[in-house]
Amino acid sequence: MGSSESTIRLAIVDDHRMLLGALTEWIRGAADDISMVAAVTTWPELLTHPEFPVDVVLLDLDLKDNIPVSLKLSTLKTTGVKTVLMSTYSEPALVREALAAGALGYLVKSEEADMIVEAIRAAYAGESYISEELDLALNAGPGGDAPRLSAQERRVMALYGAGEPVKAVAYQLGISEETAKSYLKRIREKYRVAGFDVGTKVALRKRAIHDGILLQGD
Repeated sequence: MGSSESTIRLAIVDDHRMLLGALTEWIRGAADDISMVAAVTTWPELLTHPEFPVDVVLLDLDLKDNIPVSLKLSTLKTTGVKTVLMSTYSEPALVREALAAGALGYLVKSEEADMIVEAIRAAYAGESYISEELDLALNAGPGGDAPRLSAQERRVMALYGAGEPVKAVAYQLGISEETAKSYLKRIREKYRVAGFDVGTKVALRKRAIHDGILLQGD
């Protein structure tokens, strides 16, 4: 592993100096195939660094610089740099957006350090890497992917989930019973596509509570 050809030249961008220091130390000791060539706290510092472009950048998604992450990713992509994002947050929407914009990996800052090394190696090889924790969040699990419902669909789901018969739901929303039924059908279909079965009223109620459409006490 000591040969220079296989050394991954890594840069870290993170505005928490403590984390930056810890990561730098840790990676230096943990992986002899990764060479830390830059550890900076801002995006401009990365671009102007004498070692740039590097092979892989570990980029903090939470940098407070108002530069959209998609822009950063496209800049890195055009310079041939592979990116692994780190964030304090693991919201599925954020992760998806980042991966769609071209990030190869996404790590939550609470990850085990060896996962960081795995992600860097995967990115270097051009493979995407998401930790198991995030993978679960993306594919279901708590706060997993609720389908996008319109405001009216949410109202129908809330009332029906709260135990109202279809007739009452329709009456309260000022729509016909047929319309209320077609809303329910659409809601169930949207959930089915997202991988959730809300065929029964009980299942639908559970989902409504889980997705914050219905409060538990309602």
